[in-house]
Amino acid sequence: MYRTVNRALLGLIGAGLLALGAAVLLGGLDLQRRWGFEVPSWWPFRGPDDVVLGDEGRTRFRDDWWWWPVVIAILVVLLILLLWWLLAQLRRHRVATVLVDSGDGEGARVQGRALESVLTADAEAVDGIAQAHVRLTGRPTAPLARVGLQLEAHAAPANALEQLSRETLRHARESAGLGSLRAMAQLRAVRHRARRVT
Repeated sequence: MYRTVNRALLGLIGAGLLALGAAVLLGGLDLQRRWGFEVPSWWPFRGPDDVVLGDEGRTRFRDDWWWWPVVIAILVVLLILLLWWLLAQLRRHRVATVLVDSGDGEGARVQGRALESVLTADAEAVDGIAQAHVRLTGRPTAPLARVGLQLEAHAAPANALEQLSRETLRHARESAGLGSLRAMAQLRAVRHRARRVT
């Protein structure tokens, strides 16, 4: 869905910028006079001395009370849409389903959230991990597990990562029949109060 919207928006923006650039280039270089052809009457740039916005265009709605509120509202809506689009690009998209090898040659689909919850439960069963959060991104055939781990005070990060890789991720990869299950882990320590020694 996002990929289709992105391609459509980029195509529309690109076509608009290309048309505007061609119109400015045609008028600025006075190509219609040099090459001997006529441009339509609605064409915005007719020669090198033409301006983008003339006096009539700038002052046409100056005395109308609605002009500036409408212009500002349109610009605000455009800014909000562009910011939403930018944030949608930066956000990592969650895998909805994971393609699993069912052994019959056709395969099956497992809900991505179900696999995330199984991975989370297995990760939290590892000694030294207080809490885990797993999010699957990437492609359905090659997901990437983004794992956030909160470690207990006594846990050794190297041991926790080794157990996560050797047990949790291997078990999920073999259960789903995936060729590989890449993972990125982010470790944090659980906050606790310092103990007083008397």
